[in-house]
Amino acid sequence: ENSLLKTSTCSSVNPSGVFVSPYALNLSSFTKLVKRLQERHPEFSRDEIVEAVQEVRKINKGVLSGLAISSIEEKTSAIL
Repeated sequence: ENSLLKTSTCSSVNPSGVFVSPYALNLSSFTKLVKRLQERHPEFSRDEIVEAVQEVRKINKGVLSGLAISSIEEKTSAIL
């Protein structure tokens, strides 16, 4: 899932002094997408949903950026 979204290459320390991985910085959209898909398709496991999202990325020339979350959700639902 880290490779699904382009992320910043720098790491940071949040205000409480906890190290934040660069891969955790931009995953909120991915997490939101997976959560919406899990609610919409409870019959599929998280791994199956992630695989379907990866298939959407592959179909979209290897990137998801530029697509609306709703569009990715629809395309993933069609695959599932």
